[in-house]
Amino acid sequence: MEIFDEAVVLVTGGTGSFGKAFTKAVLEKFNPKKLIIYSRDEYKQYIMMQEFAKYKDKLRFFIGDVRDKDRLYRAFSGVDYVIHAAALKHVPLMEYNPIEAIKTNIHGAINVIDAAIDRGVKKVVALSTDKAVNPVNLYGATKLVSDKLFVSSNAYSGEKGTKFAVVRYGNVAGSRGSVIPFFMKLFKQGIKEFPITDFRMTRFWISLDEGLELVYRAIREAKGGEIYVSKIPSFRVVDLAKAICEECALKEVGIREGEKLHEVMITEEDARTTYEYEDHYIIYPQFDWWNFKLHFKEGGKKVKEGFRYSSDTNDKWLSVEDIRKLLNEIDIVY
Repeated sequence: MEIFDEAVVLVTGGTGSFGKAFTKAVLEKFNPKKLIIYSRDEYKQYIMMQEFAKYKDKLRFFIGDVRDKDRLYRAFSGVDYVIHAAALKHVPLMEYNPIEAIKTNIHGAINVIDAAIDRGVKKVVALSTDKAVNPVNLYGATKLVSDKLFVSSNAYSGEKGTKFAVVRYGNVAGSRGSVIPFFMKLFKQGIKEFPITDFRMTRFWISLDEGLELVYRAIREAKGGEIYVSKIPSFRVVDLAKAICEECALKEVGIREGEKLHEVMITEEDARTTYEYEDHYIIYPQFDWWNFKLHFKEGGKKVKEGFRYSSDTNDKWLSVEDIRKLLNEIDIVY
């Protein structure tokens, strides 16, 4: 039996880019007993109801906010697996609205954890971000706290046995608010000069399908406390611009507040308990309560002292032509 077959699954932030892709994939690849979409946006839920009308017998739509613990308790009744994708993530807006970011990204995480334990959820997988690693902006700082909460919550799930794990990756290629739809919009408008914050800037490339596969892996394998990181290629932002419009000029406009030059997924400090597998890494918890012998996944190789997984030091790179081909394979959300 596959992981979600005959299971009740709930995804917070279910009307977002990830939530919609997750819903489509789960309904097409698995046979869940029920899939619950939990989100704040009634209009987006209405649109999803129409898009997935043929699955209406398996879909349930709960309007609710992760800030509302009572609503989460109601929604989590009878749920087997929770995918926590809800977050406030727009970096400049979160700098201006820090308390709102804390309410959703930190207090919301606490509510999800408490509701999952008290309702007897089997496993929770929380989506993280590269911005949680050595954060330089408030959004990243809130996600760092969120990651710590989900990892540490395994220590007090007690007799309920709820397991918590985290999956970490950067902006999904083509997702709303990322650089790809920004450049594509300029190109369609006929603008012949693309602004680049810094010509040295690099990023990781991960598709929605790759992000989904990482979530499936965590649901299947996690014993509780792991942070999963995919092995994915890097690209230079200037090469992305060239792939979209080779003849366009590039103008360096300066790095924005809260923006990083390179994405980092695993720090030198994390490397102490990081193991490498064929197509992913796992960062294991650094706590006395975590039983390494009992929970360690076989087949891993400990990374070297001082290892750092960063987009600028990656050993896998996309060329301009590689990027051009991949752009034809992804859905771009404007």
